[in-house]
Amino acid sequence: MDRDRPLGVFDSGVGGLSILRALRAELPTEDFVYFSDAGHAPYGEKGEAFVSDRSLAIAVDLLEQHRIKGLVVACNTATAAAVHLLREKHTHLPVIGVEPAVKPAAALTKTGHVAVLATRGTLRSAKFQSLLASLKDQAQFVLVPCDGLAAAIEGHDMEQIRELCRRYTHEVCCIGNAEGEIDTLVLGCTHYPFASDVFRELLGPDIQLVETGQPVARQTRRLLEQQGLLNPSGSGTVQWQTTGSREALQAAASRWLGI
Repeated sequence: MDRDRPLGVFDSGVGGLSILRALRAELPTEDFVYFSDAGHAPYGEKGEAFVSDRSLAIAVDLLEQHRIKGLVVACNTATAAAVHLLREKHTHLPVIGVEPAVKPAAALTKTGHVAVLATRGTLRSAKFQSLLASLKDQAQFVLVPCDGLAAAIEGHDMEQIRELCRRYTHEVCCIGNAEGEIDTLVLGCTHYPFASDVFRELLGPDIQLVETGQPVARQTRRLLEQQGLLNPSGSGTVQWQTTGSREALQAAASRWLGI
């Protein structure tokens, strides 16, 4: 039956594991295939055409090799570049993208000032700029492109992660709860939640950190329910596929998901 088939989840590397973690919590009886395109990472510092081509190729691979019943694009840059193309090409397939959680952040902020940390590819995309424009009356946003941070998290280089987090949070000036200060920080790349402890250490307990895993997982459940594709009896297995190091992917899955 169609509902017994796995869900495909892909990212440029291990960042999408933060989305997979939320999906497995929301949908414990679903089976998954996780595709890490680490051999072509990082997406956020490459051109939109390259990211679109990789996204389309991965979708075809997941459909042909694993007969997936739905696709979660667990990468902000790939969503911005290619989610519309994936939906146009695979009209029968539920395709769920991710985007920086600026809407929830605008609803959460008390000061009306929000910082968005993301890749250059995400921040300059037309999709993100349109989303930001739709919220211009709800909050003011400071955008910080975080070159190299996804790659440092990918390599689990803690010294580099701390240094880059320190550099980019320094660009988010005036953090606090007073009028005109930034009280909410959007982790606008699926890699960045794996550095949330470092951000918290640098920024203190009062700033709100917002990520996208849970909203994506809830939207995935809604779409599967609408199409009668929920699997009530799957075992929650994950199959792994990567264009990079399988050992590195397994280490990351063990470190961050306990798998």
